[in-house]
Amino acid sequence: MTAQVDPAALRAMLDRVAHGSAYLRGKLEAAGVRPQDVSEPDDLYRLPFTTKAEIRETPVLDYAAVPDERIVRVHASTGTTGRRTVCAYTARDVEDWTEMVARCLRYAGVTEQDRVQIAVGYGLWAAGVGFQSGVERVGAMVVPTGAGNTQLQVEMLGEMRSTVLWATSSFTLLLAELVARDELRADLALRIALTGSERWGEGTRARIESLLGVRTFDLYGLTELWGGGVGVECDRHDGIHVWDDNFHVEIIDPDTLQPVPAGTPGELVVTTLRKEATPLIRYRTRDLTHLYDEPCPCGSPYPRIGRIQGRSDDQIKVRGVIFLPMQVDTVLAEMPGVGPEFQAHVDRDAGGRDSLTVRVETDDRDAVGELERRLRDKIGLRIGVELVEPGSLPRSERKTQRVFDHRVL
Repeated sequence: MTAQVDPAALRAMLDRVAHGSAYLRGKLEAAGVRPQDVSEPDDLYRLPFTTKAEIRETPVLDYAAVPDERIVRVHASTGTTGRRTVCAYTARDVEDWTEMVARCLRYAGVTEQDRVQIAVGYGLWAAGVGFQSGVERVGAMVVPTGAGNTQLQVEMLGEMRSTVLWATSSFTLLLAELVARDELRADLALRIALTGSERWGEGTRARIESLLGVRTFDLYGLTELWGGGVGVECDRHDGIHVWDDNFHVEIIDPDTLQPVPAGTPGELVVTTLRKEATPLIRYRTRDLTHLYDEPCPCGSPYPRIGRIQGRSDDQIKVRGVIFLPMQVDTVLAEMPGVGPEFQAHVDRDAGGRDSLTVRVETDDRDAVGELERRLRDKIGLRIGVELVEPGSLPRSERKTQRVFDHRVL
């Protein structure tokens, strides 16, 4: 089903924003839009976009749409792509977030019988404490190991008989490889792995599921949108269900900023409908995906977006051709004997000619030619391939950088 905004919900949100935040009121006035002007779904497109730069540059208490005394918590992004963004939460924001995370868990089949090991960061990063609240809402046991410390993670997986692991895809892969190396799989009770916080491909999914004997579920979220828990795959693993009682989602062409039809890839734009402290109006996430036009056969009433394919600001032009990391994911997933992790390095020689080299993990020293051919066919560029030992590329408990542009642009 194509997501369509409810004008009444949108108008109510804008009314709260206009009364509560001088900064956001100024944005609406500059765009020539008043809350009472919103009466049709297409009125959404009259609203101004919000960017990450605006949130970074505006002090959170100046941006907030509620008085300071109503703010009960703040969280911040990891700062992977620049300065951290700080967001605030009211008590109702925290309650709504808890319920959204619990909904994600239920969609993934987590029940009060499970033991959920949360291997992500606590503190300013929104992930840990938000996930824990949702697990507690479901009634499952929380094993709050936090980020890092692989030895502790593996020990607790065994000692606590954890049935669910919640971590970034990179860190889940690292733990899966350690479990396989030490032949510990038979000692574990894991059945589900919940992953998010970074883009990951089907090759990584297949390797994690093979090594750990689990089913994986992709979650979506951003600190600016509460945190993790904005949506999740159902057990059909065909798109991510987004909780449209809290968000309106649209897909735009990142160059023209115009909406694109369902099924057409573009940039995800999100408007929060209920968030009180730091609401968002047409927030440009920079994440690339598409909207599904048809309902999911699972029967869910919530619309779906495709799994995140990359970011619009991750797109790199090499010799006039657009390169996206997900293109490498696709090739690696189809190559037996080749690991899913990679690094892409873009360089420029003294003559001004660009080159792209992809480092890939494999023991097969004869894979270079086939990888180069498949990458050239997929991307339309002649790409160099450098083979490295399995497990030698970095895995992170947070977000792993895979593209390195060494050019001086």
